Amino acid sequence: MKTSEYDPAEYIRTRKDVMAFLEGALEENDPEFLLETIGHIARSKGMALIAKELNLDRAGLYKSFSPDGNPYFFTVIKVLDNLGFRLSIQQKYAS
Repeated sequence: MKTSEYDPAEYIRTRKDVMAFLEGALEENDPEFLLETIGHIARSKGMALIAKELNLDRAGLYKSFSPDGNPYFFTVIKVLDNLGFRLSIQQKYAS
């Protein structure tokens, strides 16, 4: 039996998939996991294409969203915008 490594980017095909991945990552309340998830989503679209559209270095973009990466907030916002999404804030607890 041959096995292969799980690659989430292979399962992200629709905007509904993207929303499910983003919402799941946000529910974890783990910034590193969220960044890694955005990286998977970006790879599903094509990291080289996103890098070109944002005038960024492709290798740097891959590294930024890798498990060891630490992208600038500006980069996160620009990539999400390129993917057709934006961040929003919700109150955690009612006051």
